[in-house]
Amino acid sequence: MIVKDYYKILGFDSNRVSAEEIKIAYRDLAKKYHPDVNRNNKKAEARFKDISEAYNTLSDIRQRRKYDRIWKYYIGKNIKQNGKYKNAKVKDFMKLFFGEIKEENKKIKEKNQPEKGENIYTEITASLTEAYYGAIKEITFKTIDSGNKVISAKIPAGIRNNEKIRLINQGKLGKNGGKNGDLLIKINIKDSANLKLDGINLHTDLPISPWESALSTQIKINGIDEEIAVDVPKGIQSGETIVIPGKGYKDGKGGRGDLIVHIKIMIPQESNDEEIELFKKLKEISSFNPRKLKIS
Repeated sequence: MIVKDYYKILGFDSNRVSAEEIKIAYRDLAKKYHPDVNRNNKKAEARFKDISEAYNTLSDIRQRRKYDRIWKYYIGKNIKQNGKYKNAKVKDFMKLFFGEIKEENKKIKEKNQPEKGENIYTEITASLTEAYYGAIKEITFKTIDSGNKVISAKIPAGIRNNEKIRLINQGKLGKNGGKNGDLLIKINIKDSANLKLDGINLHTDLPISPWESALSTQIKINGIDEEIAVDVPKGIQSGETIVIPGKGYKDGKGGRGDLIVHIKIMIPQESNDEEIELFKKLKEISSFNPRKLKIS
């Protein structure tokens, strides 16, 4: 029997990796080789079993320490000295490390112990409004018998981008009367046409005319849940921002982030004769020269 290098199976060159790195590697590989996305692929199925076996051992602190210690003594030393495994040492390794597990598995099979089904991982897209107010989204899955299974997922109000929700018992069926696995759904929040989400803050662009910039004005804009009056100060420059506190996204603590308004001064692309004459007059009487300004 071949002793498996669990670190190599998960894509690592050594055992000097953190528990988080092991978890991330497992998730990435499990998605790639999962039987649901590799139907009738025996190699992918075997690869998935090895990945799961490696993760189950290395994710348990005590099992990992025992694995590392015995691997180093019985396997690593032989590789260093002889460049290969010795059968006797491999048998000892298997007996010491896996003996108890094999015995336990044998007892489980004898008792026909219930086994929980596997979890299912997926992701869906929600609009900014749906994420802010909360919504119910329907997810359709293909079943084993080629039918469709529709599940309603409730998105809680104020959910964060890339946050996951868990639906208990909506995963794969359990075995021997065991509980079903869970369905874990990653929520991707899509920005609206005029609002962009950044953490708990919202960003929006506000186009204004040169005279609105020069004279000051008040402009109403659409926030995520209401119309907001924005006071544009005299002399504001394109690229500057106006921060409106408490009009952003929900922070999960009963409060809200900020709405950040980005000013964009727009120049008319076409002008009538009267406007052109006014521009000429302004040019004659104005002493303003933007090229003499200090740009920070």
